Parts: sequence; structure tokens; C-alpha cells
Amino acid sequence: MKLRTRLGLGIVSITIILLIPLLLALQALERVHQTTRSLRDRQFAASFLLGSFRETTDAVKRSEDALILLADSASEARMRTHLNRLSVVADSLAGYTSRPVATDISNAILALRTSTQAEFAAAVAGANNTAEEISVQRTRPALATIERELARTEAKLRDETRDRVDEAASTTLDARRTAAGSLAIALLLATLVAIWLTRSISRPVQDLERGMRAVADGDFTQRLPMIERQTDEFGRLATSYQTMTAQLSELDKLKAEFVSVASHELKTPINVIVGYLELLQENIYGELNPKQREICETLGKQAQTLTRLVKRLLDISRFEAGGGKLERRQVDLDRFLHSFETSFQVLALQREITFRVVKGENLPAQVLWDEDRINEVLGNLLSNAFKFTDRGGVVELTVDGAESEVCLTVHDTGAGIASEQLPH
Repeated sequence: MKLRTRLGLGIVSITIILLIPLLLALQALERVHQTTRSLRDRQFAASFLLGSFRETTDAVKRSEDALILLADSASEARMRTHLNRLSVVADSLAGYTSRPVATDISNAILALRTSTQAEFAAAVAGANNTAEEISVQRTRPALATIERELARTEAKLRDETRDRVDEAASTTLDARRTAAGSLAIALLLATLVAIWLTRSISRPVQDLERGMRAVADGDFTQRLPMIERQTDEFGRLATSYQTMTAQLSELDKLKAEFVSVASHELKTPINVIVGYLELLQENIYGELNPKQREICETLGKQAQTLTRLVKRLLDISRFEAGGGKLERRQVDLDRFLHSFETSFQVLALQREITFRVVKGENLPAQVLWDEDRINEVLGNLLSNAFKFTDRGGVVELTVDGAESEVCLTVHDTGAGIASEQLPH
């Protein structure tokens, strides 16, 4: 699987996993909404109708008293209006009560119509006793029936409302638990997918980093077996890495062979040159004048320098093989500095540069150095100083002593290094 495909699949999987708890939460909220809407559409509406029904019933009671006392057409019209309204409210309330309750209420209202008409007729005829008897025997029992059924309906409505409220609370709690549980599971799954995705990328990167670190340390045998088996971009990187290490290994072998061959091949002509110089100095080919002898000594020193350079090449090979070491021994400091001054005076004369060695106070007579290494490092510094110093300039080697140390400093009047390049 390609890296881009893996990343896309991981992102899509995490998105889907995180969407699942959202959908479950929305579904739970929909159930809560349905329960709340049921409370609004049934229980609350029924409560409103019951309140209106009770208010109208109380109005009927008051109108019934006025009907007997006043016995006028206004009282009779008011009673008829209240009864009509009571019938309308009873019809609306029938949808929220049982059939027997609705029937009892309807019969009671019909009985009220009949009894109140009889009461009004008796009151108009002046038979107040008869009207009162009708009220006691017919009207008031009908009102009591309505009151009783109204109380039963209210009790039933309270029970239903309580059950609905408990159901809504339970639904809300279930929704909260469902959302929390699904979110926890989704986060766990998303974390697992993220860990898989991270490891599938970080492991090859770590292997590549380990391999490149080994190459930087000179180990070209480090392999990447885990990545090599992959067919994605990391697999192609591993193949390129193996090709690179193989080429670097071949180059390293060629370099080692070149250094070995070059160092051994250079030793022979240098030894011949040193040998003939020694013969000249021993007057085998005739007596040398002082100037010629001085030149031969300078040539001999330069030949010794070449010998040391060849030895350095061999030392490089030994260091890379892990066998190089410093050979520290007692060195006469005056002799060492005089040799340097003599060697570079020729170069100073050729370039028309003033060269001097400035010795400080408290210098030891001997130092514990690897003479060849110090000779090489100091020679490189002085060579660079002469290389970048114009004619007429000055190159100076300052030697100062400080307790158990010797400080060698090279000064020149050349261009130097730009300040912005010094950190590099």
C-alpha cells in the first residue's frame, strides 16, 4: 500500500469513527425531542383543557344559583351559554380520556341541560320549592358526576405526566450515556488508527535515520531489512539507500587502495632524492660551497617534509582502520621552531613576504608532542597564511608559554575571513 493511500485511508477512517458518536448522539436527541413534544402535545394540552373545563363547571354552578334566584331570561341565556361551552370543552377533552369517562361526562351535561330547563320553568312559575327540589335531585348530582370524572381525569393525567417526565429523564440519561460511551469507543479506535498510522511512518523514518547515521560514521554495511520488504515510497527509499551504501563502500575501498598505493609509490622516489642529497652533503660528487650546502640542507628538510606527508597518508589509512595513534615524545622546542623558520624562509623570499618567529618568555626547553602531527598542523596554517597574503605582507608565528602549555599563534596581513563566515 502506497504511503499516500495509507494516509488517506487513515484520515477517512478516523473521520468515520468520530462521526459515529455524533450520529448516535443526534439519534438520542431525536428521541428526547419526541418525548418532549409528546408532553407538550398531550399532557400540557390536556391540562389546559381540564383547567378550562373546571372553570366552566364553576361558572355553571354560579349560573344555576342565579337561575333560581333571578328567574329571568338573562340568567337562562347565560346558563345556556355556559352549558354550550362545557359541551365544546368536553368534546375536546374526550380525546385525552377513556371512552367511559367521556360518555359519563356527556350524559351528565345532557342531564344538566334538562334539569336547568326544568328549574328555570319552575322558578318562572313561582314554584321555588319545586325548582329547589329539581336542583337537589337532578342538577347537583349531575354536577357531582362531572366533578368526580374531572377529578379522575386529573389524577390520571398527573400519573401520565409523571410517567412521561420520568421517560424523558430516562431518555436523556440514556442519550448521555450512549453519547459518552460511543465517544469513548470512537476515541479509542481513532487513537489505535492514529498509532498504526504513526508507527507505519515513524518506524521506516527511524530505520532510515539509523542507517544514515551509520553511513555518517563510516559504516556502509548497515541494512534496512524491514523497509526493504515494503513496496511503498519507503521501500523505494530503502532501495536507493542500499545502492548508495554499495557505491560509497566501493569508493571507500578505492580510496583506501589509492592511499596505500600512492604512499608506497611515493616513498621510493623520495628516498632516492634524500639519498642523493646525503651523498652531495658528504662531498661524494665534489666539494660544496657554503651557499650550495645551505640549499642542500633546505632541500633535505623539504624532502623530510614530503616523507612526513607520505607517512601521514599511511597514518590516515591506519586511523580509518582503527589502528592510528599519537606518538608523543620529547621534542627540542628551539630546534623545532628553527626548522620551521628555515623551511618557510624560502617560500617567504619567493613571495616577497616578511616571515618571522616571535618567541615569548617562560618557554620550556622541551615539549611532549607528536612532532609529526604538530608539524603537519602548523605547516598547514602557515601555508594558508602565505597563500592569502599579498607581496610585501607579513606572516608571523608567535610562541608563548603559559604554565604547562605552549600557545602557537599564526598572524598574517592577508584578507582574512569575512565576519559573517566565521561561524561556519
